Amino acid sequence: MTGTLQIHAPTNAHSGGTRRLTKRGAICAGMLFAALQAAPALAECGDAPGPAVDWSECQKLKLMFGSADLSNGDFVQTAFTGTDLAGANLSGADLSLSELSNSSFAGAQLTGAVLEKAVATRADFSGADLSGANLSAAEFSRSNFTRAHLVGANLTNSEMNRSDFTEADLTGAVMAKAELARIVLTGALISGVSFSFSNLARADLRKADMGDADLTGSYMFLTRLDGANLSAAKGLTADQLAIACGSPETQLPAGLTAPTSWPCPNYDAE
Repeated sequence: MTGTLQIHAPTNAHSGGTRRLTKRGAICAGMLFAALQAAPALAECGDAPGPAVDWSECQKLKLMFGSADLSNGDFVQTAFTGTDLAGANLSGADLSLSELSNSSFAGAQLTGAVLEKAVATRADFSGADLSGANLSAAEFSRSNFTRAHLVGANLTNSEMNRSDFTEADLTGAVMAKAELARIVLTGALISGVSFSFSNLARADLRKADMGDADLTGSYMFLTRLDGANLSAAKGLTADQLAIACGSPETQLPAGLTAPTSWPCPNYDAE
């Protein structure tokens, strides 16, 4: 009897499962690769210093970066505590929320830099150029800004208590609603500065030429005004002068006279 021999290959369930698993794995790998490609690049904390370097959220403690070119760098939430950045170029850099305490920026270039909400206790900015910089809501207590350039800088809502601005150029800066208790402004250029609604308690403005600075609503408890030129200052009231400390050499705007409490007795003992 003649017939056709039919051979049926056995079904291999494990083989089919393997093929399905391999296909599924390839799909997952493809999705992971696509996700990694779409994800934003992470900061490279090990990158060498240079323009536009991204050290955001990195730890750069007690290092030496003096005179380095870090212009336009990304340093958001970077910790520079105790680091030497004297003479460095940080113009256009973003230092928002950074930690700068006990660091040196002496003579550094910080023009147009963003230091919003940065923290810098006892930092050294002497001779630094911060023209046009944004220091709004920054906490820079007890820092050194002697002979620094802060022309047109924004210090709104900042905390600068006990900081030293001796002979600094603050022309046109905004220090409105700022905590400025006990700051030193002797010999500083203050023309056009807005101190509106700031706390100037016990600040040292002796012999300062205030130009057309705006003192509207400023709290001036025991503010030292000995020999200061306030003749063109805006917003100054008799109530502010009554709690401040001046001298016969203090020049006041037209219509205001020195209170009988001047000069303040035992000012240095307060």
